[in-house]
Amino acid sequence: MGPTTAPHNAANPLITSKRGQIWIAGEKTSGAYGTVQRAPLFASWEAPETIIHPYPLVLIHGGGGQGTDWTGTPDGRPGWATRFVEAGFVVYVVDRPGHGRSPYHPAVVGEMGAPFPYEGAKSLFYPDDAATEQTQWSYSRTSESDEIDQLVAAMGPLPEDLAESQRMDAERLGRLLDLTGPAVLVTHSAGAPAGWLTANERPDLVKAIVAVEPIGPAFAEFPGIGRLDWGLTAAPITYEPDRESAEEAFNAAAGTLKIPALTGTPVAVLTGGASAFAAFAPQVVDFLQTAGASVEWIHLPEQGIEGNGHGLIFEANSDEIARLVGDWIATRIAHNAPLATSTSRSGPEIVLAPGKGVVSLAGTP
Repeated sequence: MGPTTAPHNAANPLITSKRGQIWIAGEKTSGAYGTVQRAPLFASWEAPETIIHPYPLVLIHGGGGQGTDWTGTPDGRPGWATRFVEAGFVVYVVDRPGHGRSPYHPAVVGEMGAPFPYEGAKSLFYPDDAATEQTQWSYSRTSESDEIDQLVAAMGPLPEDLAESQRMDAERLGRLLDLTGPAVLVTHSAGAPAGWLTANERPDLVKAIVAVEPIGPAFAEFPGIGRLDWGLTAAPITYEPDRESAEEAFNAAAGTLKIPALTGTPVAVLTGGASAFAAFAPQVVDFLQTAGASVEWIHLPEQGIEGNGHGLIFEANSDEIARLVGDWIATRIAHNAPLATSTSRSGPEIVLAPGKGVVSLAGTP
C-alpha cells in the first residue's frame, strides 16, 4: 500500500516536547438543573525540550474562532502555536469561555449570538474588493473550497452579551496567569479586548501584548456583535482618574484616558497590507499610547511583507510572520529577565540578524 494523503503523513518536522491541558473553572451556579459550572476556560499547553525564552506565550483567538485558529491552517500546515514551540517558547492555547472546547449553555451563560455564516467569513477574511492586493490568500475564494469549509467549521457564535463575554475572558485568563506566572499575550482580532482586560486584571503578570489585527477603533460599534463602550473594550476597564460609567469614559477628553495597568507595557499592533483593519490601526495605536503603553505599529508592508489580509495567522506566509512576531518578543523583553530552565543542552539559539539589529531564531523553520 503506497503513501496516502492522510493529514498525519504531512512532511512536518518532528519536535520533542511535553504537553498537557488545564481547565480554569467557571463560577458554580444553582438552578433548575442543579449545581452547574458557568463558562470555564480550556487551555492546552506545550513546552519544547529546550526552553530558550523567559516567558510563556498565551495565544488568544478572535471573535467566533477557537484555539484551533493557532494550531493549524485551513490547508493543513502547522499553525503559530507549533512554530513558537519550535522556536523555544512555552505556549498556552486557550478556548475563550463559550468557544471551542469551553462549553456553552445559554441557561447559565446567556443567549448566543447568530451562527457564523460563509458570507461573514468572506467579508472578513477574503473580500472581493481586496482580491488584487491580498496575494497571500492561497485558497480558493469560493464557498465550495475544502479550505473554506475548514475555516468556517471552526467558527461559532459569539455570546450575545459582548461585555459579559469579555469580562469572563479576562477573569479566567487572569487565573490562568496565576498558574503560568508572567507571560506574553498574543491576541487576534476580537480577542484583543481580552488582552487589554487581562492586563487590567493582572498588570504584573502581563509582560507584553502582541495584538494581531485588533478590533477597534475606540468606542466603535459592530452591528450584530456589540459596542466597545469603554474604549477598546466592551467590559469596564480601569482609567486614571477613574471613570464611573461607559458614558463618562466616552465623553472624556481623549488625552485623559490613562490606563494604569498598561503603563510601560510593550505592545505590538500587527496589521496586514490588504486588511481593512489597517485603516483604523493608527487610531488604536494612538489610544494605546495615550493609555500609557509602549506601543509599536508593525504594518507588514513596511517590513517588506506584502499581500496579507485579516487572517494573516493562517495565510500562505504565516510562518514568516510568526518569525517576525517571535523576533519582536525576543528583542523587547527576552533580555530583561533570566532564561527559563532548559531541559536539554541542544536546540536553537538566539543570534542577531546581520544588519537588522533584531533577534532571529537560528535553526528554526
